[in-house]
Amino acid sequence: MSDKQNAAREGGKLTLAAVERFLMAFSMALLCLLTMANVVVRYFTDISFAFTEEISVALLVVMTLVGASHAFVTRHHIAIDYLVDRKPALKALAFRWGALCSLLMFALLAWYGALMAWDDYSFEVTSPSLGVPQWWYTIWLPLLSCVIVLRLLVLVGRGAK
Repeated sequence: MSDKQNAAREGGKLTLAAVERFLMAFSMALLCLLTMANVVVRYFTDISFAFTEEISVALLVVMTLVGASHAFVTRHHIAIDYLVDRKPALKALAFRWGALCSLLMFALLAWYGALMAWDDYSFEVTSPSLGVPQWWYTIWLPLLSCVIVLRLLVLVGRGAK
């Protein structure tokens, strides 16, 4: 099913997939606005908004992780299916193997991201441009990685369809 068919079938319900789509669109819109404002100001004044790079990187991380979570659930993630197309009996095994590898990778990302965010918090690291606490940016890596881990656990539990 396409995203439009899924959205129509949901009937306006607030689901995690709908929240993910909103967050991806909002992040992209804000990223575009910040970049456009920086370009316009730099063009007319020869002055750059240095803080836009800091916020843009944080928005890209959020957008990427939310997009990854959505891609896993909607089965739009990158898949190399050369062998599976030739041996359909391997499909369920290949799905579970890929999901378990992804699960391990995002679990490690959540763990080490949490350690990094904790270090930023405990050592009171501030961001280079705005001077706000750095953990405001780094906390999103482990949080969104945990969301991906939970979504993958549900997928592995359901199995390949």
